[in-house]
Amino acid sequence: MRNIIFHIDVNSAFLSWEAVYRLAHKGGKQDLREIASAVGGDMTMRHGIILAKSIPAKKYGIKTGETILEAQRKCPNLVLVPPNYSLYEKCSAAFMSILREYSDIVEQYSIDEAFVDMTASAHLFGQPEEAAEQIKDHIRDRLGFTVNVGVSSNKLLAKMASDFKKPDMVHTLYPEEIQKKMWPLPVSDLFFVGRATTKKLFGLGIKTIGELAAADPVWLKSILKKQGEVIWGFANGVDISPVLEQPPANKGYGNSTTTPYDVTDVETADRVLLALAETVGSRLRADNVQIAVVAVGIRYADLSYVSHQMVLKTATNLTWEIYQAACRLFLELWNHRPIRHLGIHTSRVKDDDFFRQTMLFDEVDYEKLEKIDKTVDALRKRYGMDSVMRATFLRQSIDHMSGGISREKRTVDYGKVKVE
Repeated sequence: MRNIIFHIDVNSAFLSWEAVYRLAHKGGKQDLREIASAVGGDMTMRHGIILAKSIPAKKYGIKTGETILEAQRKCPNLVLVPPNYSLYEKCSAAFMSILREYSDIVEQYSIDEAFVDMTASAHLFGQPEEAAEQIKDHIRDRLGFTVNVGVSSNKLLAKMASDFKKPDMVHTLYPEEIQKKMWPLPVSDLFFVGRATTKKLFGLGIKTIGELAAADPVWLKSILKKQGEVIWGFANGVDISPVLEQPPANKGYGNSTTTPYDVTDVETADRVLLALAETVGSRLRADNVQIAVVAVGIRYADLSYVSHQMVLKTATNLTWEIYQAACRLFLELWNHRPIRHLGIHTSRVKDDDFFRQTMLFDEVDYEKLEKIDKTVDALRKRYGMDSVMRATFLRQSIDHMSGGISREKRTVDYGKVKVE
């Protein structure tokens, strides 16, 4: 008996979730999914990009990731709604809960998609396609939004299948169907083939997945290195990765933020780095891990990007220690040009199960810093992240817990938003 793997993907997730919420809870009459609409960031906070779009908006050529101004030029009547990640997290949790009613092995791949190993349970619901239809309809009827379900014998082919015609559809892509259903597709549709790789493949005369599958893998590897070998296997439907109930341990932790204005002085940059160190440090401590490498990334106003890293003398998860390393790296890296975006990234993750090596001439009381961090974490967990704030952030436009999902995207004040 071969494996039965489903890939389930919410159709236009952020926009669908917003549409359902407005219709069901805010007295909305207009379904955002049926008009040219999109979820977009706040241009005044320099987060003005398209995060999700409706199928009607897609017909205008609107793409996820492009600026709101670009999208509005394509469709002047585009209806824009603000992001609401608090809502998305609740919808995602409800979505995953339904999937776990059908299988014990569910791998959440992102906030709006998951792999489900149905090998042991598909027969309880009929044929695999019948089980997929039941899950699809169950989600639509209970939660109000639609999904696509891809059915196959491995994760890669299931994911490819779920990207076929949308919305509210079930598609199969078994190995014996690859030649008919997958090989005629443009090579850009293949998982793991981005814009840069597509351009390289076009330069090699490879324009379809079938042409990639027929190419010499040794030749591809000589040109594209390891990626050439991987995408050749994908083009031939090869994927041995299992569906994982538990996500693999993080290989690194990081956070970055686009500043509300160009940063041109060290004091402001240090304040942003402290805010980022706060969020990175709290995540490390929550997972009971430490890191041994800290890196700082700078994106300048012209969108060029540079980064710099260092290895610490001892692994840490202390906010102050991460911040000090970041400040040092920043001074070594910055060329005094205006900064648009700052980030702290860490690696060499280790379990938090060893004692710090005491140095003879240490002037820092690391035990005291550790107790302070743990106390602050506990207070923020109980009373909210704004319950404790460093004085340097008072009356400042820099959020004291920056990075990841920015504050204005976490929730929406519907009293200030027009719902039609």
